[in-house]
Formats: sequence, structure tokens, C-alpha cells
Amino acid sequence: MKYSGWPEPGELVVGRVDEIEDFGVFVDLQEYRDKRGLCHISEVASGWIKNVRDHVNEGQTVVAKVLDVDESAQQIDLSIKDVNDHQRKETIQEWKNEQKADNWMLLAFGEDISDEQYAAIANELLAAFGSMYDGFEQAAIHGEDALDDTDLDDDEVGAIVETARENVSVPYVNVTGYVTLECPTGDGVDVIQEALKAAEGNGEIPEEVELEVTYVGSPEYRIKVRAPDYKTAEAELERSADRATGVVDEAGGRADYHRDRAEDAE
Repeated sequence: MKYSGWPEPGELVVGRVDEIEDFGVFVDLQEYRDKRGLCHISEVASGWIKNVRDHVNEGQTVVAKVLDVDESAQQIDLSIKDVNDHQRKETIQEWKNEQKADNWMLLAFGEDISDEQYAAIANELLAAFGSMYDGFEQAAIHGEDALDDTDLDDDEVGAIVETARENVSVPYVNVTGYVTLECPTGDGVDVIQEALKAAEGNGEIPEEVELEVTYVGSPEYRIKVRAPDYKTAEAELERSADRATGVVDEAGGRADYHRDRAEDAE
């Protein structure tokens, strides 16, 4: 997606060097439609510059800071030297992410999607998530619920979710905890089995979460949770442990939840 407007002063933009002159560098802005900026020789690199070509090459992708915008003169002044390494890497990654999202949009709605429909959907994602990429990522993780706050219709939501789940690599985190479950009553074995089923969620675990309960060594069991973020993972881990210990406590047994293995904690 290329924006039809103008960049703002102070904004970091991705560009392609398409012409080099003795006085500076002309840069084709990759994120803006038909927009070209000039980076004066004094803004190409720090210190004295003898030859601009010692610092940039034609066809090179650069990240530049917008110094000034004069719409009436169709002029955008840029600085390459004012961008540090961290800003450069982060901006390039965001740009690459949006290129991916642009491809996902075409997969979801077809290459013949009109500019008007594309812009309408893209603007909904931008308003809700800050970027199209983040919108697709959240759709991959949370499904249709992620798009509840948008004005997209059901068909558009379905297309985004389906495409996201087929194409987006979702970042996941893993957390582990342990429960000790003891129930010396006559039906103790049945109680423990019920507690383990409760720990596994009885089929009510959120779709984006993977939870596994395994035997470690009597009376200890390991709970592993895989989720999109630590907050969700930790919450589901605690819920799982609470369900298991609750069953045993209610039956008159002894139960405990801990993050380290019992033998390691001693």
C-alpha cells in the first residue's frame, strides 16, 4: 500500500535512491505514491563529504528523516544522517511488514480489489491496530473477535481471518508450572483424574492457547502453556493450576501450585 498524501516533518520514511547529483541525492519514497524527496549533500552523512557516491549508491534502499515539506513547491527535504542504526532497522522492518500485509490483502480480496475498497479496509485496520500487519497478526491469534471494534462487514472479517491464519507466523511464548496433587481417600485415584481433566480445561481453553498436562513423578504434574504473549500464558497457567487444586481441595486432599519442580525448590 502506498499513501496518497504527504509525509509529516519528523517522520521516518523508506526510500530508494534513484538519482545522485553533486549537491545531493534524490530519493523515491516507497511508502508514498508519486513522492520524491531531496537529501542535500550536507544531510547525507556526518562530516565533510568529498563525493556523495562514497556514501550512497543508486538503487540503494535508505531510511531518511523528513525535515520539511512544501506541498505548493512539491518539495520534500530529507536527512539520511539524522537516522541512527536502531531507527533504520526498526523502520525497515515495519516497512517489510507492511509489504507482507499488502500481499495478504491481495490474497484475501483478490488482485482486482478496487482502490476504494482497499483503502477502506486498510484504514479500518490502521485505526484499530496502528498498522495493517498488526491487524492481520491479531486476526491470526484471536480470530474474528480481534476485529470486533472495526466497521468491517462479516465477509471482510472472514476473509482477513482466513488469510491471516494461513499466512501469518504468530509469535508465541511458553511458560511452565507444577502442581502436586494428593488425595489419600478411597476414591483418591478418581479425584486426581478429575483434577487433571480440570487442569486441561475440559475443552474450554481459548483457541489461541495450547495447554498440556503431563506426569512428572508422584504426586507432581507439569503444566505447559503456549500462548501469543506472556500475560495470556501466565493467566492460563494459573487458571489451570487453580482448577486442578480446587478439585483436590474440595475432596479433602492436599494440593499445591509452584513454578519450579518440587525437588528443585528444596
